[in-house]
Amino acid sequence: MEHLLIPMGDIGICHLLLGFAGGVLGACFAALPAFAICGIFVLMGVALTFTGAGSLFLDNIAFGCIVGPQTAFAGGVAAAAYAASRKYLDTGRDVCTALSGLNKPDVLLVGGLFGSLGVALVWVFQTLLPFGWNGFHWTDSPGLTVFISAIIARLMFGKTGLLGKVPQGENRWQPSIENSWLPQMFSGFQILVIGLSFGFLSSCLALIVGFDNGGIVVGFGLSAVTLFLMQAGFNIPVTHHITLIAAGACAASGGSLLWGAIFGALAAFVGEYEGRLFLIFGDTHIDPPAMAIWSMWIVLVLSGSAGIFSAIPLP
Repeated sequence: MEHLLIPMGDIGICHLLLGFAGGVLGACFAALPAFAICGIFVLMGVALTFTGAGSLFLDNIAFGCIVGPQTAFAGGVAAAAYAASRKYLDTGRDVCTALSGLNKPDVLLVGGLFGSLGVALVWVFQTLLPFGWNGFHWTDSPGLTVFISAIIARLMFGKTGLLGKVPQGENRWQPSIENSWLPQMFSGFQILVIGLSFGFLSSCLALIVGFDNGGIVVGFGLSAVTLFLMQAGFNIPVTHHITLIAAGACAASGGSLLWGAIFGALAAFVGEYEGRLFLIFGDTHIDPPAMAIWSMWIVLVLSGSAGIFSAIPLP
C-alpha cells in the first residue's frame, strides 16, 4: 500500500483508476482551482515532512495520482479542450470554469481518461527513463506530462494546430498586450523583477525548511495556493515555475541563493516565451509554467553535471 498512489517500478489498474478519478476531479473543479488544491496538499506534505512524519504524504498525495498536476490539472485542461470542441464552452483555453456545471458527463469522462494518461506518462518518465545527476531526475516528470497531455488534447480537439495561428498584424514574439498570456507579467523588466524576487524568496524558504524536508517544493506550494486569488479575479503573477526551478537550482548548487534567483529569472522568461510559442495564439491551453518547469529542470541538471555551479560558486 505504500506506493499505491504513485506507480513506483510497476504500474497497476489501481494507479490508472486513481488517475481517472483525479482527472474527473480536475474537470469538475476546473484545471486552475484543481492545481491550487494541489498546492494546499503540497504545503501539508511539507509540514508533515518537516515535523518528522516522512515524505509519504507529500509523495503519494500531493504529487500522486489524485491531485497531482499530471492528473487533476491535465485532466481539467483536456476536458476544457473537448468541451469547447463540442460547443459546450466558449474557448478551450478556459481553465477556470468548473465543468461539472455543464452537466455533460462526456466532458468529465475525457478528463478522467487524460488523468489516467497522466499516470502512465509519469510512470514512463520515472521508471523507464530513470536518468539523472546527483539525485536529480533528468526532468520534472509531472511538468513534462502536463505539457505532452496538453499537446495531445490540442491535436485531438483544437483547430489552430500545434503552435496556433498568428492573426494578421500580430507578431508571435512581440505580441500586443491584448494577446499576451498575462498582462501583469508582460514587459521584460516586470518579468525580470518578479523572477529574481520570487526566485530568491523560494530559495530562502528552501534553505530554512531544508532540502530533505521538502524545502524544494515549499515555494511551489505557496505559489500554487495563490492561484485561488487569480481565480477570484486578482491580477497576481503566476510564479510556481519560478519558485520550483529556483529552489531546485539552490539545492543543486549547494545552497546558493543567487543561483536560485538567477534560475528563477530564467524560468520566468522561458515561461513567457514558451507561452508565446504554444499558448497565446492557440485555441486550447498548453501551460507555460509546465513548459518552463520541465525544460528548465533539464537545464538545471545539465548545468550541475557540467560543473557550472562548482566552477562559478555564488553565495
